[in-house]
Amino acid sequence: MTVTHHPTEATLAAFAAGTLDEGRMLVVAAHLAACPECRRTVRMLEATGGVLLDDLPPVDVGSDALARAMAEIDGGGRDAGLSARPGRGGEVIPGLSPAHQTLLASYEMGPWRWVGPGVSWRQIETPTLPGGRVFLLKAAGGTALPDHTHTGTELTCVLTGAFRHEHGRYGPGDVDEADDEVDHTPIVEPGGECICLVAMQGRLKLNGLLGKVLQPFVRL
Repeated sequence: MTVTHHPTEATLAAFAAGTLDEGRMLVVAAHLAACPECRRTVRMLEATGGVLLDDLPPVDVGSDALARAMAEIDGGGRDAGLSARPGRGGEVIPGLSPAHQTLLASYEMGPWRWVGPGVSWRQIETPTLPGGRVFLLKAAGGTALPDHTHTGTELTCVLTGAFRHEHGRYGPGDVDEADDEVDHTPIVEPGGECICLVAMQGRLKLNGLLGKVLQPFVRL
């Protein structure tokens, strides 16, 4: 697995200092599970006490999923040494690496819900972020999502499959950070579905005339 797109330095520093909310902590942890380079960066920041953000109070992420999974990953297991750990309902999500499966294992998840042709989403219940917009987004190969922007920020990590948009190709482990100044039109690569872990603040905002027509039906 080759990771090309990484969280910003500010995001990694906030992760190391524990100042991200649980949703974004979870997305960054999913990236760290696939990226030795960023794991080394986070360890360095933790060793120096998170000096970039040491005046800010830490956030209690509540669940033990992040700590447990990162401990196993840091122990040298990565995908080869981890066994896929089912979630609370005994479910193993097809296509996810053992590390990502372990990361999600302690979280309750809702059912898959239809968003549009070839696209569905699944809410992840985060204990310290009740009602938070943290979810899995699944799209079939070849699916083009509508051109859109956001009313807030969006942090996405690809878990399986790949997509492309105006800013490049995103495969397993890659992170895409977007805000209300970014417009993009993701297209899933053919040959298999793409599953992403998403933490969103605000709402997805569709662009153009078609977007205005579809907006009332898109609940993201």
